[in-house]
Amino acid sequence: MSVAMTTIIDAQSLHARLNDPTVVIVDARFNLFNVDEGRASYLDGHVPGAVYAHLDDDLSGPPLTDAGRHPMPSPQALEALFSRLGVDAGSQVVAYDQRDGMLAARVWWMLRYMGHEAVAVLDGGWKAWTSAGYGCVEGEQTRPAGAFHGTPRRDWLVSVDQVAAAPRLVDSRDPRRYRGENEPLDPVAGHIPGALNRFHGENLDAEGCFLPPGELARGFSELLAGTPVAQTVFYCGSGVTACHSLLAACHAGLGDGRLYAGSWSEWCSDPKRPVATGPEAGSMK
Repeated sequence: MSVAMTTIIDAQSLHARLNDPTVVIVDARFNLFNVDEGRASYLDGHVPGAVYAHLDDDLSGPPLTDAGRHPMPSPQALEALFSRLGVDAGSQVVAYDQRDGMLAARVWWMLRYMGHEAVAVLDGGWKAWTSAGYGCVEGEQTRPAGAFHGTPRRDWLVSVDQVAAAPRLVDSRDPRRYRGENEPLDPVAGHIPGALNRFHGENLDAEGCFLPPGELARGFSELLAGTPVAQTVFYCGSGVTACHSLLAACHAGLGDGRLYAGSWSEWCSDPKRPVATGPEAGSMK
């Protein structure tokens, strides 16, 4: 029996397991500014056997725990989604996106939130797969439905009224958005007061692959200054890139943090909530 992959997997290792019936590959490519692009890219060519998951249609749901741009689906909706994608208790799931793992990390986090540990992100994504010279398949593919049943780890998910009590709050957005200098998606620029900034891109090397665990651990330890990852709440614009930071921290061996899924898109929607701009002491950039 193959060892379960629980954080990242490289293209060579995935290629070696393409014929393994327990492996479920999920293509999560998506463009926030052109929501049809990801599915079109999938249809043009994808990793053989991969099924497609759309950020808006599949990986988000009606507001339940949050009211951000990409609300976290209910546990029942997640069970239905993962069953439809062919996942069951014995599945090794591998998710990928264009390159940096931003969308794939959302799939990774949601599965683990539901108690499924055997899920990994393809390091370097579609770019790494094609650069390695591996083949692709056109058109839509499906898998037989699985029977996915999970129990949500509710303490991993933070609601807006719990944010202020977080021992450490980390904003995973680009530093310019964090400082309030640029805001392409939400009506208000800035960040949640007291939050430190560590851009999710800091988790990657120049090729879009994750840095070695030791290097990631040093970066997070410097930022968190003694606060355990388990007591740290990560957020971003809408609960997507924050999952990338949660994946990086887990890959670094630091354990599992918590997600404020509503993130900045929910926080800034109420003018009564405070907004900070500029840098805060302790941020990476």
